[in-house]
Amino acid sequence: MKIFESLGKYDYEQLVFCHDESSGLKAIIAIHDTTLGPALGGTRMWTYDSEEDAIVDALRLARGMTYKNAAAGLNLGGGKTVIIGDPKKDKNEAMFRAFGRFIQGLNGRYITAEDVGTTVEDMDLIHEETRFVTGISPAFGSSGNPSPVTAYGCYMGMKAAAEEAFGDDSLEGKTVAVQGVGHVAYHLCKYLHEEGAKLIVTDINQENMQRAVRDFDAETVDPDRIYDVDCDIFSPCALGAIINDDTIDRLSCRVIAGSANNQLKEDKHGDILYEKGIVYTPDYVINAGGVINVADELIGYNRDRAMKKVEGIYQKIQRIFEISKRDHIPSNQAADRMAEERIQSMHHSRSTFLMNERNILNMVTR
Repeated sequence: MKIFESLGKYDYEQLVFCHDESSGLKAIIAIHDTTLGPALGGTRMWTYDSEEDAIVDALRLARGMTYKNAAAGLNLGGGKTVIIGDPKKDKNEAMFRAFGRFIQGLNGRYITAEDVGTTVEDMDLIHEETRFVTGISPAFGSSGNPSPVTAYGCYMGMKAAAEEAFGDDSLEGKTVAVQGVGHVAYHLCKYLHEEGAKLIVTDINQENMQRAVRDFDAETVDPDRIYDVDCDIFSPCALGAIINDDTIDRLSCRVIAGSANNQLKEDKHGDILYEKGIVYTPDYVINAGGVINVADELIGYNRDRAMKKVEGIYQKIQRIFEISKRDHIPSNQAADRMAEERIQSMHHSRSTFLMNERNILNMVTR
C-alpha cells in the first residue's frame, strides 16, 4: 500500500500510528479534514485480517465523518480510530489509557467516542488521560444512551421526506416498514406509533419483533419479505448495503428513510431510486442525531439545546432535496454536495485545525 498516494486521493491531513508494547495497543488514527473544526469520530476495535485492511478502514471511516459532521451543521471535521485486536479478549485498562495519551498528544485535533467494539467504559478509561473524548459515563457529564436521540433525528428526517413525497409531513395513517427493531429503531417506532402510523416490522431477533407487536401493535414479517410489503415508507434500521441489485425492484414505497449506515450498496443505486421517483433520505444525514448529541458535550451538555439541534435534521433533509432539484442529481449526491459546499465556504477563512484558546472560545460561542 502506498500510504501518501492513498492520503492524496481524498486529501487526508494526517495518519497516526499508535503503539504500546506492554498493553498490546496497535491503533491507527486517521484525520481527514479539520477545516470546520477538530476531527470527531469514534474508536473501532476489530480483528482485521491485515494492517493494510485496518488502514483502509480508518481512512474510509474518517472521510465519512467529515461529510457527516459537515452535513449536520457541526463545527467539526472528520476523523476515526481503529484498534487492531479482538474486543472480547484483548482489552485492558493500560491499552485505553495509553491510547488516551496519544489522543492528548494531538492537542485537540482529534476527539474520539465509542464505536463498534468499544464501550462507554472504554471511553471512561481514555478520559483518565485526556479531555478529548465524548460518550463517557453520565457521571462525567455525558449525554448517556444516544439511541433515543438518534431515533428522534430519524423521525424528523422521515417527516421531511414525507412532505417531499406526499405534500404533507404528517405520518398519521402512513404504513412504515421497519427493517430491524434494535435500540434506535425501537424508539423510532415509538414516535411513529404515537403519531398514528401503521408499523410492519422485521428483525432476526424474535424478541425484538414481539416487543414491537406488544408495545406498538405492529405487524411482523419474515426478514426477507420486508422488501415486498406494500408500504408508504421503507425504513432500513439494521444492515448496510440493503438497497442493491436484488432488492431495489422489490420495493413499492414512495420514501426510504432509516437509521442504518451505508444503505446503498453502490452509488448507482441512488441513481436508480432517483429515476424511479423514490424519495431517499441519505443515511449519514438522517442518522446524525447521535453525533450531534455527543458534540454538545464538548461545550457542556444541555439536553434541550442538543435536541433542538437534532430537530434541525428536518431542515437539512429539505436542503438536500432542494439541491437535488437545483442540480438535477440524486439525493445521495446532493448530500455530498451540501457537505462539500459548507467545507468550501470555510476553506479560505481557516485551514487545518489547531487547538488554542481562541479556537476553544469559537467552539463554545458559535
